Amino acid sequence: MAQAELNVVLRERVGKGGARSARRAGLVPGVVYGPKITPCTINVEPKALSAAIGGDSGWNTLLTLKGEGSFNGLFAIVKDIQVDSITRIKTHVDFQAIDATAEAMFMVPVNVVGQSIGVKEGGSLQLIRKELEVFCLPTAIPAVIDIAVDALAIGDVVHIDDVVVPEGVQLPHDVNFTVITVIGYKGGDDDVEEVEEEAVAEEA
Repeated sequence: MAQAELNVVLRERVGKGGARSARRAGLVPGVVYGPKITPCTINVEPKALSAAIGGDSGWNTLLTLKGEGSFNGLFAIVKDIQVDSITRIKTHVDFQAIDATAEAMFMVPVNVVGQSIGVKEGGSLQLIRKELEVFCLPTAIPAVIDIAVDALAIGDVVHIDDVVVPEGVQLPHDVNFTVITVIGYKGGDDDVEEVEEEAVAEEA
């Protein structure tokens, strides 16, 4: 798992006024919360934030927060980033402080590897789950979950039970739901809707 340090500044002025002032100064206002820490408001440089989470691990990058506050030296991950719909400027960020020695739940993106036989024959690969929930130590979070699809023919399905993850990582689930499937174009959009409806039914 990728790790990075991120300098943040304690923001003493809370509320919307403090957040607006931070944005006018070109900073991203945010909050740090988690177990054994009193939530605190902070500001962070947008370029520093983008650089810290810009690698393959993205939001799952294990960050060491640095600055004058109770958060100094804590491990944290990004839980949410709000972005202006027009300017695409980051307007707020949430950091969750975590215990690097305790296993927890994290969301990890699925990465399709290869080109399936079914696609080469004219079918369409449908990624039903773009992310999967994993249970592991923060230091063991994989950047992505690779799923090889070369051998998939039209009609083949990859279920959660078929997915292989690194040692020390678990995929908690109660239902053997669909992650990837390959469909033909015979039914057009109806086929896609049918696959999605079946995936929902599996979890019902």
